[in-house]
Amino acid sequence: MSRTQRGGGKGRKGTPPSEPPRPPLGELVFQRPPIPLVIAVVLTAVLEVLDITIVNVAMPHMLGAFGATSDQITWVLTSYLVSAAVVMPLTGYLSTWLGRRRLLLFAICGFVLSSALCGMAWNLESMVVFRLAQGIFGAPLVPLSQAILLDAFPRERHGQALAIFGLGIMVAPVIGPALGGWLTETYSWRMVFYINIPIGLFALLMSVGYLPQRAIKAIKTDWVGMGLLVLAVGALQYVLDQGQTRDWFNSRLIVVGTIIAAFAGTAFFLRGWNKTDNIIDLSLLKNRNFVAGTLAITAYGISLFGWMALMPLFSQSLLGYSPAAAGTLFIPRAIVSTITLAVTGSILIRMFDARYLVIAGLVMTALGTLPMAYFSLYVDYWGMARPGMVAGIGTGLFFVPLTAVAFADIRKSQYDEASGVYALMRGIGGSAGIAVVSWLFVRQAQIHFSELTAHITPYNRDLIPYLGQYGLTPYSPQTAPLIVREIGRQAQMLAFNDIFWFIAMVTLAIIPLIFLMKRPERVSLVPAH
Repeated sequence: MSRTQRGGGKGRKGTPPSEPPRPPLGELVFQRPPIPLVIAVVLTAVLEVLDITIVNVAMPHMLGAFGATSDQITWVLTSYLVSAAVVMPLTGYLSTWLGRRRLLLFAICGFVLSSALCGMAWNLESMVVFRLAQGIFGAPLVPLSQAILLDAFPRERHGQALAIFGLGIMVAPVIGPALGGWLTETYSWRMVFYINIPIGLFALLMSVGYLPQRAIKAIKTDWVGMGLLVLAVGALQYVLDQGQTRDWFNSRLIVVGTIIAAFAGTAFFLRGWNKTDNIIDLSLLKNRNFVAGTLAITAYGISLFGWMALMPLFSQSLLGYSPAAAGTLFIPRAIVSTITLAVTGSILIRMFDARYLVIAGLVMTALGTLPMAYFSLYVDYWGMARPGMVAGIGTGLFFVPLTAVAFADIRKSQYDEASGVYALMRGIGGSAGIAVVSWLFVRQAQIHFSELTAHITPYNRDLIPYLGQYGLTPYSPQTAPLIVREIGRQAQMLAFNDIFWFIAMVTLAIIPLIFLMKRPERVSLVPAH
């Protein structure tokens, strides 16, 4: 056999044999995406999302360690959320400017380093500075992870990609309180930051080997648009995070923040609507599916994160659960969500119209939340966990199909930018959910306290037997404190019932948005091999 026949030399006329065309630099063209790459991007998403809820459990311990007040310690969470919200919508711009690979590796390294510094913080001021850095570096992780997975999987397998991504996005915040409570009680509050170091380094090693380089484009920075966006998003996030603490519009800072958010946001959209080099491509908002999907994920954030904010407060303040025990209430829902996400992404999305799956998810979430509106002070562990499991099925049915439909008509070149906007709105929905339920809890508890107090008179026939079991009469000195404490507990219980009902109604109110979405032609309906 000749050298030419063996493929070791040139052709008969000295020309090299033809080669198959190569994909553009940085284009992910895997028939079967590498498992290390999938693990890496999911872990990076988990890092950012987990760090929001896992820190909540440790904040009371930080309060004592730093000698801070309750108002001051909230800046540990607010600084992270505000900085992440400001940077997240800039993911597309940063990815184009630095390249996706450089941005992801830089963000992971920065997040690991800032996490280590948070664990070593010596006072509140240093913690807030390090949390600001952690939010800045963590912001691109979620949108980049989603964009990389969508790129790595062929379009007909996007359901599987989003199911894998959903494991990190939807399950991580649910298990965060349980993990944070266990780490804090078993070791120290500093461990909730140190846990990021091994996870981040492992994700970094996986990313280095499998994430290709991407061509860097010379772009002109829209500094005015960036400034308006930073002002609008930063002010809005500040208002949502600090509103309840500062008594909303009775605070001058909240009023100023609202005005800045409104004017800067309006100016950003009016200025950039038809501007081709805007810092964010607003043509994304001309895509009906993407807009409806973004609004739906924002509203669902109110439902999911509102529930997550209520359960620890309910179980600890009224039922006397420890932080670790309260955190375990989230585990059954997380397990059910994980299973449902896997089944939805690999099977159901190929069998049914994705929009109907989203509607089914919303109905299941509402059906799981409604029984919570009838909780009492005597509800047991599984009485709380079972409705959460039903709602977990809804979460698994909701996330994958919604994201698949929302991104079905988005070009690959817009994945980074669209993912940044989508992740931002999901985060704002979560902040809004926590803010709304906090405000409603205070308001409803006051209303029910006033209503219940009106029924306490010496002529109430139920009062004498109740006091008799404590050996008291209506005129005993200990009677008034006992009654006030009990009325407070009952008023809070009724307030929780009202808010669970509100969350269920908000979830059902999302359904009309789904009918605005058109059935895409390219959602993963082809069986995956």
